[in-house]
Amino acid sequence: AVHEGQVVSAEELTALLQPVFTQNSRNLVLFLQDRLSIDDFTYFSESYDNKNPFQNQVNKHLVIFLQEILQSSPSSLVLPAVECKATRSLLNVLQESGGWKLTNVTNLNVSQLEVNASYPNLLVVQLQPLASDLKEISTLEALAENDKIIGRVTMALQERGIHFSVIYTAVRPSRISRRTDAVAELRRQLMAAEEEESLSYPPLNVTTGNYTCILFYASNFSLKANSSVLIDLTNATFLTQSVDISASECSDSNTTLSLKYTRPVNGISSLEIRFLMTNNFYEVSARRWFTLDSVEIVQDGEKLAKFNVSGISAPAEYSFHCQLVGTSNLYPARLVPSNNEARNWDVLISKLQIQGFNVVNNQFSYASDCTGFFTPGIWMGLVTSIILLWILTYGIHMIMQLTTNNRFDDPKGPALSVPQTE
Repeated sequence: AVHEGQVVSAEELTALLQPVFTQNSRNLVLFLQDRLSIDDFTYFSESYDNKNPFQNQVNKHLVIFLQEILQSSPSSLVLPAVECKATRSLLNVLQESGGWKLTNVTNLNVSQLEVNASYPNLLVVQLQPLASDLKEISTLEALAENDKIIGRVTMALQERGIHFSVIYTAVRPSRISRRTDAVAELRRQLMAAEEEESLSYPPLNVTTGNYTCILFYASNFSLKANSSVLIDLTNATFLTQSVDISASECSDSNTTLSLKYTRPVNGISSLEIRFLMTNNFYEVSARRWFTLDSVEIVQDGEKLAKFNVSGISAPAEYSFHCQLVGTSNLYPARLVPSNNEARNWDVLISKLQIQGFNVVNNQFSYASDCTGFFTPGIWMGLVTSIILLWILTYGIHMIMQLTTNNRFDDPKGPALSVPQTE
C-alpha cells in the first residue's frame, strides 16, 4: 500500500522489486529513458486523444490503470513517485541482487537479440532522449517513438515464448511534482531542491597512476548528425559509464580527453570525441592558463570533424564552467567548425564543467565561468542610468542659468525704464 504523493526511496524500491528477483522466470527488461514522470502518461494520453503516444500493450495497461485511479478518486490527488536517487542506483541494485546476465540493447536491432532462457537475463534498453527544448509536441513525438521501441522489444520476446517482467523508468523526472510533506516551504525553494537532486551524479574522471588528471561533467551531452539523428551521450558518459576513456592522455602542458562509444545509435558503429587542452604561461598575466583549443569527433574511425573553440579558458589552477557550450551562435562558448565534415554536426553541452590540470582530491577547483561580469542586463542598467543622469544634469544646468531682477520699480518715485538691450 502506498500513500498519496509518497516518494519511494531506494530501500523501499528494492523491497517492492523482491517478487521480480524471486519468481521462476527471472527475465527482466529495463527500459531506461533520460527523463520521465508519471504525469506524462496522464497528460499526453488525455490532451492528445487522436495522437495518443502510448499504443503498446505495456503502456496501454498503465494508462488505463492510472485513468481508473483518477476517475475513482473523489477529489484531486498526487500520485506516488520514485526518488531520483533510487532510479539512478536501480541498475546497480539489479546487477547485485540476482546474478543476471547483463545485455545492453543500444542499437535496438531486435532481430539479432539473443536471450537464453535457461538462466536469468537482464536486458537494458536505452531509449531515445526526449527533446531538450521541452516543447510539448517534440516530447509527444519522442514518447511515441519510445513507445514503438518498447512494443518491438516486448513483441519479439513474446514471439519466442520468453516470460519476462518490464521496468520502465528514467534517470530524472520531466516534471517537478509537489510534496505533501513540504507544503509550507516556498515553491521556488522546492523546485530548486528537486532540480539539484535530479542532476547530482559524479563527474567523469580520468586517472593516471594514483591521481586524477581530468574531470568532466555535463547535465546534458548530446550531438545531432546531419540535422536529423539525435545522439544523447549523457547516460552513457556519467551514469552507466559505458564509455572508453583509455585513449585519454595527460601531461603538464597537453591533455586530451578521449570518449569512445560503441554503437551509440543505429547506423553508427563507433564514435570518438576528443577534447584537446593546453597549459601555457603568459607573461602579461604572469601566470599559467589552460585552454580548450579544439574538439574533434571521429565517426567509425575515419570521418574526422574538427571544431575550434572560442571562449573556454581559465587559470591553470581553476576549472572552467559554462551554462551552454555548442555550435549555436547564441551560446556563450562556441564550437566553430574548421572543416567540411564538422558542418554536419550540431553539439550541445549544458552546464559544462571541465578541468584538465592540477586536480586536487578528485574534486573540481574554483570555477572560472564563461559569463562575463558585464552581462546584457548590467549594460542595460548602466545605459539607462547614464541617460537619466544626463537628463538630470541638463535640468540642473538649465535651472542654474535662470537670473533674477537686480532692479525693482519704486511706486513713490518715477517709473523704472529698462532699455531693450537689457
